[in-house]
Amino acid sequence: MNIEKINLEEKFSLFSDQWSPKIIGQLNGQDVKLAKVEGEFVWHDHANEDELFYVVKGSLRLQFRDKYITLNQGEMCVVPRGVEHKPVAKEETWLMLFEPSSIKHTGEVRDEKTVDKYQRI
Repeated sequence: MNIEKINLEEKFSLFSDQWSPKIIGQLNGQDVKLAKVEGEFVWHDHANEDELFYVVKGSLRLQFRDKYITLNQGEMCVVPRGVEHKPVAKEETWLMLFEPSSIKHTGEVRDEKTVDKYQRI
């Protein structure tokens, strides 16, 4: 059994690309991912999966069709399956995401930011 601690600062130092989540761990059919984001993402939903956003550093605005939520460092939000959302970060923000391994990055929406295969770091 290979049990190791994971240092988030160290993992974040391994990449600089935006909106491209990296897998750092897995549990119970879920991926734990890190992402650096800045600017606007695309409107999308995940028909069959919930998605957890945790802000490690910075601030993230989760836009929904009828409201928005701003998450600051140390705050999180679970977006339920089927809820259309659009993440926005005015400055570089570091996120930890918990998502089922089967999730599509941008749901059924195809965009230049869509990632089809996640890198493991």
